[in-house]
Amino acid sequence: MAKRTLRTLIGATLLAAAGLVQAQDVRTVAITQIVEHPALDAVYQGVKDELAAQGFKEGENLKVMHESAQGNSAIASQIARKFVGDSPDVIVAIATPSAQTVAAAARNVPVIFSAVTDPVGAKLVPGLDASGTNISGVSDMLPIDKHLDMLLRVMPDAKRIGTVYNPGEANAVSLVNLLEERLAARDLKLVKAAATKTSEVLGASRSLVGEVDAIYLTTDNTVISAVEAVISVGERASIPVFAADTATVSRGAVAALGFNYYNHGRQTGAMVARVLNGNKPGDMPVETMDTLDLFVNPAAAERMGITLSDDLIQDAKEVVKNDK
Repeated sequence: MAKRTLRTLIGATLLAAAGLVQAQDVRTVAITQIVEHPALDAVYQGVKDELAAQGFKEGENLKVMHESAQGNSAIASQIARKFVGDSPDVIVAIATPSAQTVAAAARNVPVIFSAVTDPVGAKLVPGLDASGTNISGVSDMLPIDKHLDMLLRVMPDAKRIGTVYNPGEANAVSLVNLLEERLAARDLKLVKAAATKTSEVLGASRSLVGEVDAIYLTTDNTVISAVEAVISVGERASIPVFAADTATVSRGAVAALGFNYYNHGRQTGAMVARVLNGNKPGDMPVETMDTLDLFVNPAAAERMGITLSDDLIQDAKEVVKNDK
């Protein structure tokens, strides 16, 4: 009986140890997202798919926690504090507001940001080189000059360009300042309309009627979440709407020259995998994306009073068929 009891105890101990090893092998990634819209949702999916491709699979050796702040900075702060308290292996912060709240809360937890336009201006990192801190990630800084080349290719006589933006979002302010500078270099005028929340986007867009020849939208999360409001104003007032986010074209914008945000998420996921494999974010330089895709929507252009040229349509990676 004593031998059997000893064998039982040894067996139980080995099973418990095996279970502990298995539990330790499961890595935890916490993903916080400022708001849900197609571009940021694509980033989230890309992160998960890249982790799976690198051997970190949900339900096997990976646990993923995911929360959206629904555009509310106070909720984003709550999510950040919750995730820090959960002590995951790495926190992924999608978009500037979420990254800022995580950076403020997480001093010792590794952080990888994604879809952050100006990580230096947002005070996430001191520079784009390896920072030695607990934070790095992938920036989606926009090539504003190339976007303006696209807009003027469609509307060469445009003189006054309008934009709607959230002055409370660091990402948006950085882009609008850059946009104003680059337009001034071309002797063009920027007309700004502020919207601090999605419910204000429609009114801000209406304020541009009669003031601008075209509207250009950056990757401002507040505005993109309610972009249909801008589109409706553009259609009613015959003001063509251009965008930096290609997903906005299927929602009614005339054209966009932008990144593939799913691929942006895959690039972010590769950095997350490196952290899970033992690398430190502070040893990784901030990464950027170089490939741009042109999306056009000829039907949307017609609704806003213009016609896209055949050569522009031929140059597009995707021609959106959206006839409503």
